[in-house]
Amino acid sequence: MKILVVGAGAVGGYFGGRLAQAGRDVTFLVRAGRASELARDGLIIRSPLGDVTLKDVSTVQAEQLGAQVEPYFDLILLSCKAYDLASAITSFAPAVGPNTLILPLLNGLQHMDVLQQRFGSERVLGGQCLIASTLGPDRAIVHLNDLAAIAFGAPAGGIPPQVEAVAQTLQGAGFDANASDTIMQLMWEKWVFLATLAGSTCLFRGAIGDILAAPDGAKMIDRLWRECQAVAAHQGYIVRPQVLERTRQMLFAPGSALTASMLRDVENDARTEADPILGDLLARAGETVDVTLLRVAYTHLKTYQARRVRLAG
Repeated sequence: MKILVVGAGAVGGYFGGRLAQAGRDVTFLVRAGRASELARDGLIIRSPLGDVTLKDVSTVQAEQLGAQVEPYFDLILLSCKAYDLASAITSFAPAVGPNTLILPLLNGLQHMDVLQQRFGSERVLGGQCLIASTLGPDRAIVHLNDLAAIAFGAPAGGIPPQVEAVAQTLQGAGFDANASDTIMQLMWEKWVFLATLAGSTCLFRGAIGDILAAPDGAKMIDRLWRECQAVAAHQGYIVRPQVLERTRQMLFAPGSALTASMLRDVENDARTEADPILGDLLARAGETVDVTLLRVAYTHLKTYQARRVRLAG
């Protein structure tokens, strides 16, 4: 498969880099500055699973895609921030041909609606990734633990031949790559966890352990968690017992330093993904689901956003 990885940041750079290291046909769609960095220094990955510096990685810029003799790719791996989705679509659209599959690794589900409307439901896979990574000061990709996995599948369920083909391409590249016949269930379960984690750590401005140490902190996390579960159930996705137990261990671990990346965005005065992670969940709650605390958390983040825009202007 001919693979286009949109961006070479902490997520796309890691998974795309591992695929390139394994000999897959990978091209990174990047801006001019990142292209210069990669040409000069290579794609650098520092990881407990093994460090690597990949020289001569293939890159392309958006304005070059349409001019290529063979512009279409078989698989597009998309891992941008949700607020960059529109610009990302504009950049990679010339690479989408009649048989191209798009595998997004974004949080929430809002992006699925956008991508399916733009390119057709038959071209868009469901997907999620599990990894903790960041770009270091030297622009190297720093993998922060030993977990690196991608799950993907057809939103309608089952494992059709095109999903099998993606699995054969992604597997054996140094990270877990699993085709799922229930990818939407997995995406909803991750969304419930992320919304609870982001909502609680941003609302109370602390790590899980800090919140649990405060009066009624555990009750507040539990209430927000139950509200998020209720929205998923309203949409037909009941979080499975084994997932609930795994999530409980993370959300209620005394002394835990766990925070959401969204809290780090707030602390760094950066943009957040409040709309696709919290706002879109609220929009799917309907009139009968109690989402009082979720609404408070979302309003808190939108207030931060409004203040940030006002001060910047």
